[in-house]
Amino acid sequence: MRIAYNRPQPITVEDEVRSVCVFCGSNTGRGEAYAEAARALARSLARCGLRLVYGGGGIGLMGVLADAALAAGVHVTGVTPRRLLERELVHRNLSALHVVDSMHERKALMAELAQAFIALPGGFGTLDELFEALTWTQLGYHRKPCGLLDVDGFFDRLADYLDHAVRERFVTREHRDMLIVEGDPDLLIERLREARLPEVGKWIGRGET
Repeated sequence: MRIAYNRPQPITVEDEVRSVCVFCGSNTGRGEAYAEAARALARSLARCGLRLVYGGGGIGLMGVLADAALAAGVHVTGVTPRRLLERELVHRNLSALHVVDSMHERKALMAELAQAFIALPGGFGTLDELFEALTWTQLGYHRKPCGLLDVDGFFDRLADYLDHAVRERFVTREHRDMLIVEGDPDLLIERLREARLPEVGKWIGRGET
């Protein structure tokens, strides 16, 4: 049997954070707190002179975030699969918009364009994007910090799950601590800029505790 290997190349990036990729829901969630958190994050990006990279949506928290960032003078780049563009779910007034053919290409390009990642509350897609970015850092494909902007304890149970995964020896404590959690967007951005990522192997040996 002939086996063909497609070997992805590690992504080389600058240490300085200039653009932040934000993952968030295509719904606004229950109550106003989630939308206000998106607006607060947009204002923080503007104060810090950072660019925004996101999934290009014009609805839900994605739309709220983009509108607030544009209003604050932030350069906003969207990355969307062609299928969503054809369904008219894409923001039409962005600074730049990249159209790709698949969700896989979308995630890869967003990662290429940013030096750090933040997740706001969201659903399956938000978690998929966050954990792929975090895993790429874990495996050394890039050296980019990841953070959660917690809103009213939205991510508490996710944090509990990660702590449980550490106790059950599926995740190292060093890798668990790579995910930065803050409720204040200014503080979260500051910690992402100052993050020092561990040089530790992914795999846990039988003799390790």
